[in-house]
Amino acid sequence: MGGTLMRKILLTGFEPFAGDDVNPSWEVARSLDGKEIAGAKVLARRLPVVWGRAVDEIAAHIDAEGPDLVVCLGESGRPELCPERVAINVSDADGPDNAGTTLTGEPVDPDGPAAYFSTLPVKEIVAAIRDAGVPAKLSNSAGTYLCNHAMYGALNHLARRGLAVPAGFIHVPKLPRQLAASGKDGSSMALETQVAGIIAALECCLRR
Repeated sequence: MGGTLMRKILLTGFEPFAGDDVNPSWEVARSLDGKEIAGAKVLARRLPVVWGRAVDEIAAHIDAEGPDLVVCLGESGRPELCPERVAINVSDADGPDNAGTTLTGEPVDPDGPAAYFSTLPVKEIVAAIRDAGVPAKLSNSAGTYLCNHAMYGALNHLARRGLAVPAGFIHVPKLPRQLAASGKDGSSMALETQVAGIIAALECCLRR
């Protein structure tokens, strides 16, 4: 008799951008790659900070892996881990992506709905992260840059495929080394603290 198939978590992070040589979202994701969390295996995948390609790649990863849970991570300037409640159908930024392209108000999908709500238990995730001793706060705006772009893209792809797979996005703070390198004031969080918080978030999702 064959064994029970292990559930799979697709956990994405982004490549560095804006002159940085590191992106905390990818550092967290790859720290968990191959790990087993609550009976599920983490599959970490890195997304490009490029309009369109990020959406195409996350869709391809979903199709290739058939995950039971999709969690996208991205960097923010906030001091806490922030599960996002909603992604909007807008791509807009003051500066270019890593391919040199600047979008100012274009839709993620011209044929898609105005917005998607996260299908993760966002309030429960905040509580679980805090219970793990890590600062967390619910956010109602994923912005309009690549983080929102990826979140919308993942939810839109799942909806179009008719897949009832929980999916959403969590913003993570900068790493201390990023602030040290920039010489600027701001908030940061150690990598091991971020990893502990994301493990708590994934465990919360899998309990559901």
